[in-house]
Amino acid sequence: MNDLEIYQKQGLGQTISFGSSPALLIVDFVNGFLDPEIFGGGNCLEAAENTVPVLQKFRDCGLPVVYTRIVYAEDGSDCGIWCEKAPRLRTLTEAAPSSQVADILAPEPDDIIIRKTQASAFCDTPLSSILRNRGIDTLFLAGATTSGCVRASATDAISLNFRPFVIADCVGDRAIEPHRANLFDIGQKYADLINAREVMQYLSSLEAGQGVRPAN
Repeated sequence: MNDLEIYQKQGLGQTISFGSSPALLIVDFVNGFLDPEIFGGGNCLEAAENTVPVLQKFRDCGLPVVYTRIVYAEDGSDCGIWCEKAPRLRTLTEAAPSSQVADILAPEPDDIIIRKTQASAFCDTPLSSILRNRGIDTLFLAGATTSGCVRASATDAISLNFRPFVIADCVGDRAIEPHRANLFDIGQKYADLINAREVMQYLSSLEAGQGVRPAN
C-alpha cells in the first residue's frame, strides 16, 4: 500500500466546495523570501512569478487581495520564541528592504496588508475579523514558504471555517522536497490544491455568473 492509498483508506483528501465570496491571500512574498541569500531559494521566485496573472485576475474581477508581511519592531521587543528558532527573522522590520512586498506583486491602495509576527496569517492579527466583515468565505493562498507560513495559514483558515485552496504552482519553498511533502500533507488534511490555470477558470466563471469549480 503506497502513501496515497493509506490516506484514501482513512477517508482523507476529500474535496472542499467553493463558497460564494473568494479572496486572494498572498503570504510573505516579500523580497527576503525571494532572495536565496536571505530566506528564499528553491522555487520561491518561480511561484511569485506564477502569482502575477492570478493577482491581476483578482483585481480585474474586483475581488479582495490580502498580503502578509512578517514585521518586527526595530528593537526586537515583539520577537517571540519563533525568533529563537530562526533568529534572522528579527531583521524583518517595517523599513527593512527584505520585508517589503516584491515589486512584481506590489500592493495597490485598496489591498489589505496584514503585519504578523508568527507563521500564520491569522495568529494575533485581525485577518479573520476583516474577512468575516467583508463576507469572505473562500481563500486562495499563494506565497512562501509552503512548509512554513503557507501551511500554518491554511491550517488556521480551515480551523476558522474558511474554505482554503492552496494554489500549488503559486507557493514556494527554499527546498523542493519540503515543498512537495507539505503540499501532499496540506492537500490531504487542510486545504484543496488547485493550480493557477484552474483559479483563472473559476474566476472567469464567477464573472459569467456561474461560480463553478473547474474540472481537473
